Amino acid sequence: MVQLEGSKVLVTGASGFIGSHLVEALVHHGCKVRILVTYDTGPNIGCIKFLSDELKEKIEIVVGDIKNADDVCLASNGVKFIFHLAALVGIPYSYLHPRSVVETNIVGTLNVLMAGRENRVERILHTSTSEVYGTAKYVPIDENHPLQGQSPYSASKIGADKIVESFYCSFDLPVTTVRPFNQYGPRQSARAVIPAIITQCLTRDVVHLGALHPTRDFTYVEDTADAFLKIAMSEKAIGEVINIGTQKEISISDLTKKIMILIGKNIKVVAEEERVRAEKSEVYRLLCDNSKAKKLIGWEPTTSLDEGLEKTIQWISSKLDIYEPDKYAI
Repeated sequence: MVQLEGSKVLVTGASGFIGSHLVEALVHHGCKVRILVTYDTGPNIGCIKFLSDELKEKIEIVVGDIKNADDVCLASNGVKFIFHLAALVGIPYSYLHPRSVVETNIVGTLNVLMAGRENRVERILHTSTSEVYGTAKYVPIDENHPLQGQSPYSASKIGADKIVESFYCSFDLPVTTVRPFNQYGPRQSARAVIPAIITQCLTRDVVHLGALHPTRDFTYVEDTADAFLKIAMSEKAIGEVINIGTQKEISISDLTKKIMILIGKNIKVVAEEERVRAEKSEVYRLLCDNSKAKKLIGWEPTTSLDEGLEKTIQWISSKLDIYEPDKYAI
């Protein structure tokens, strides 16, 4: 087992939803955590602001741009592990700004790999997405499922995944591609479907969504952070692609009904044309085969969907002022 406790680690994309939970888990595990964030009027720490002051004091913040090779190289100097989560993840956004998505997701990943190689980093965990599989050709979806670029976002992540694979094959760089299926939990933006449903259920008489019949495999974010730690500590995971999911699926329609029951409301649901993906771009079914994660790193989710939704509803209810349920977030 690779020693993670006490190690200096870099997290890119730490200001995001999953990244902030991973940072929290790494600090609790005893890691010396450095995060790379962008600069706005100051360091843009995003979801890190929701962490306790005590925990934030233990985090080293470095400002830079994932698309700038020098910034990434400097940020990764002296670290043992890189957890690479920085990406532009909005699928609707990728329809509008494909060049920006490609430059961030592919070039940014290349910069991480080159910096890791130059600085002799011992492990790099690259974050992929189940969107690279597209609509399932068979279920459950294992790591050998064909990759399908059904949106500019998924195509950019396929490109990033293949760049990672090439550095493992060409340079023996110690990488692992972590492929989470749909994630949810506290701190997630309303761009994702579960916060979009919850915020509208809490504040409106009508819930506006996209297509209701696609199915997704939802994993609670703390379970996902635990998977990252287990992968980082496993030598068997080097060079591998590992799915992270529950191996359970639910339609968006049934998910909405479940959230309504948990909140205690029964309101109208409208499928809004603006939110529906183009037919050939819609991913109709995602169901994870997580047997490799169970076998290779001894991971499986411990949070049920009902339990995770209750925690998420409670958190969003206490932070409604940061959401704008009347707007369609892309």
